[in-house]
Amino acid sequence: MYQENRQIIENLTRVADSIALTFGKNCEVCVHDVTDLRKSLIYLAGNITGRSKGAPATDLLTKALKHESPEDLHNYVTTTADGRVLKSSTSFIRNSSGVIVAALCINFDTTDFFNAAQALSPFIAQSSEKHDLTAMETFSFAAEETLRNLFEQAVTKIGRQPSTMSTEEKIELVKELEELGVFQFKGAVEQVAALTGVSKFTIYNYRKKIQSRLHYNQL
Repeated sequence: MYQENRQIIENLTRVADSIALTFGKNCEVCVHDVTDLRKSLIYLAGNITGRSKGAPATDLLTKALKHESPEDLHNYVTTTADGRVLKSSTSFIRNSSGVIVAALCINFDTTDFFNAAQALSPFIAQSSEKHDLTAMETFSFAAEETLRNLFEQAVTKIGRQPSTMSTEEKIELVKELEELGVFQFKGAVEQVAALTGVSKFTIYNYRKKIQSRLHYNQL
């Protein structure tokens, strides 16, 4: 069985190389050996998340493996430490006995494509009317979902992903979030900081600058 498991891992590394080479610099493919979650990342093709061989299993992978028979996860959204948005998929690989021995994870950085789509949208829009964000509604099951949805609305209005925004654009992003009522939620500053790729103290400073500018304009 050990030899079979080793062969599965070896085959997955070749698959990882093929996927990464096919989709280019925006793609990262990881092979995890789930027998040791403390250093499960044993192979990395491409590098989007900044990790290296020997990194531990992610929180999502760890939680999934708690289930007796976890299902593969496809096209879920993740965010890097610097605010880049990824489309990700995770497949659980079993040996001939049905035991999960590895996980193949694909992370595709969509940040540049989002920015390009925003830049092109004025040229391909079918209507001159602007969408009213106040008329949009998403039924969330957790406060974090509501915050993320509002955050994505604000990002769409700015037209750039946070990792490629200038400081002024990030301040404008926080201003949009203020107007959307995001900071009424407990813990919103921490979540906004994580999604933007900055510290919570930076978000506090941005909010102070916004208040200062508002006060100055009212004089």
